[in-house]
Amino acid sequence: MTVARINARRPVPVAEVQGTLALDLQPRREPPATPPADGEPTGGAGADVVPIERTQRRQLDAWVGRFGQAAVEIVGGDRPVTQLLRWTSAAVYAELERRAEVVGRAGRHRPGQARVQPVRPKVVSVHSFFVTPLVVETSVHVRYGMRSRALAARFEASDGRWICTALQFA
Repeated sequence: MTVARINARRPVPVAEVQGTLALDLQPRREPPATPPADGEPTGGAGADVVPIERTQRRQLDAWVGRFGQAAVEIVGGDRPVTQLLRWTSAAVYAELERRAEVVGRAGRHRPGQARVQPVRPKVVSVHSFFVTPLVVETSVHVRYGMRSRALAARFEASDGRWICTALQFA
């Protein structure tokens, strides 16, 4: 008796993307877009939702850098939290105050009493993303000696000034 062998396996075509991310690996055929000249609005893929002039962005980035520096110094105990009262919402102010108290208890010092931290925090960079002309979300890179931390903040324009409505430490 002869047994006929039946091939139960059917050939399965190999998909172009099998177990990997679907990436377009074709070469670009157009030159990259040139950045706008100074003073022209920026924008484009991966940039702001609304076009913002470079000078306005630079001014805001500088201000956010000073705000971020003050925030990390408040939490570290070098500054009183009242220094940011004018530029924070009630919720952000309360969170800064709470963080300063927690760090103060851990370090056995009173927050805002001009304590000098052994390693001074320094803002390294600021990146802003304009959601609307009156709302901006930012990330701030802060360096503590050889270590780094990040701040994420949302600012909303109100009565001619920027108000921090959300602040996250990472």
